[in-house]
Amino acid sequence: MKIAFVGKGGSGKTTLSSLFVRYLAAWRVPVTAVDADINQHLGVALGLAEEEAAALPALGARLPLIKDYLRGDNPRILSAETMIKTTPPGAGSRLLRLSEENPVFAACARTVRLSEGSARLLVTGPFTADDLGVACYHSKTGAVELCLNHLVDGRDEYLVVDMTAGSDSFASGLFTRFDVTFLVTEPTRKGVSVYRQYRSYARDFGVRVQVVGNKVQGPEDEAFLRAEIGDDLLVTLGHSDWVRALERGDERPFASLEPATATALRAMRLASDAAYPERDWERYTQQMVHFHLKNAASWGNDRTGADLAAQVDPGFVLRETPSPQPA
Repeated sequence: MKIAFVGKGGSGKTTLSSLFVRYLAAWRVPVTAVDADINQHLGVALGLAEEEAAALPALGARLPLIKDYLRGDNPRILSAETMIKTTPPGAGSRLLRLSEENPVFAACARTVRLSEGSARLLVTGPFTADDLGVACYHSKTGAVELCLNHLVDGRDEYLVVDMTAGSDSFASGLFTRFDVTFLVTEPTRKGVSVYRQYRSYARDFGVRVQVVGNKVQGPEDEAFLRAEIGDDLLVTLGHSDWVRALERGDERPFASLEPATATALRAMRLASDAAYPERDWERYTQQMVHFHLKNAASWGNDRTGADLAAQVDPGFVLRETPSPQPA
């Protein structure tokens, strides 16, 4: 299952995405975490030292390798250089599976040992001083989008992506790549306005949004969120001594997590699993093509000097059922 965590800056998005990763790992569910935020904090939230997190290999710095591998022998893609972040797979493309080793994961993924279980971690790479004034951060997250376009994942494995904050999540088609999007919302007017903005963007693309109310301090906060958000509000979370200790670097056994927090995480997993029967691979593929043609016309054709619309394989549908791949 592909799960995204979004929310405004300071909402607790990264903390909750790391907590959900830990929850899955504690239950021995295979989980791959991706830090796609402009501020790279997920590695530290999963227990890495600052130096370890900074040394993780960045997906954005390995785009040539990623493109060359995913291209395979797809005859519609003339070269790896003509692939952009939205290039969809077709006959001959190599696909990624979370349960299989491949050169992309070998080069970019690292295993993080947690107090219980482990997770595979991928990062886009930080926005550096060298990028100021000359680079768009979304060019870095393009590596994540390209990988998700070629990802075939199953029910009993999870990809959890900590997205960039606020409406920047909509700067590409990446927001449509998920089975469930958890929107972390504080019980404030600003938090609710972010929810309404996200809901309006997501509605036209069938994006499944579930709201996780965070920093809820009592019945009034919960009632406010329930009145403003309604059925989209899945769970609420308040103060957690366990999480506060974790943020100080004191990693406690997962079994000591407060029951209310554990119950909320279980509800989030159940909501994720409930989305599985609703998967529509044809719609998913059509959305890939939609955003690819849009990007090709607006900048991709000029940037690459190629007709990127020709990369679309009209007979191809990305499916969970394994299919032969090029050697």
